[in-house]
Amino acid sequence: MIRQIYLAGGCFWGTEHFFKQINGVKATEVGFANGHTECPTYQEVYTDQTGYAETVRIEYDDTVADLSFLLQMFFKAIDPTSLNRQGEDEGTRYRTGIYYTEAEDLPVIQAVMAAEQGHYDTPLVVEVEPLQNFYPADEYHQDYLEKNPNGYCHLPLSLFEFARKARKNENPHY
Repeated sequence: MIRQIYLAGGCFWGTEHFFKQINGVKATEVGFANGHTECPTYQEVYTDQTGYAETVRIEYDDTVADLSFLLQMFFKAIDPTSLNRQGEDEGTRYRTGIYYTEAEDLPVIQAVMAAEQGHYDTPLVVEVEPLQNFYPADEYHQDYLEKNPNGYCHLPLSLFEFARKARKNENPHY
């Protein structure tokens, strides 16, 4: 069955490219989630005055890559203890978050969060909230790293290769 989840992992260019590598991910779209204005532009979000996080909408086949697996992979691509910063990117728009649309996803999210917290001495700062709103970013930002292979990315290239090889029912170690 095709499902969806919205993940904010810092700059959406690298986050989208990372998830596009994972077997079972059927579609992605970058945009802005959980802010307080209508139809924000990239320039408006960049001011950190709109409340939006750069976010990737992920459609996935849960028989190939279930939510638990995707969230485990998500934690390989973020620093879950860094507030409003991933890599060199800083600001509330770069916060980390898991935004869900189905209430049945919350127990899975909570279980993965609890397991992940066990790896850290400091609290995780990943938002877990229902999706309030999502606005797609301009076409320029969609599939950015495919269009611009040498474009900026806060994630190491080796992480993309890791994502290509990862499979559900394996314990993903990076």
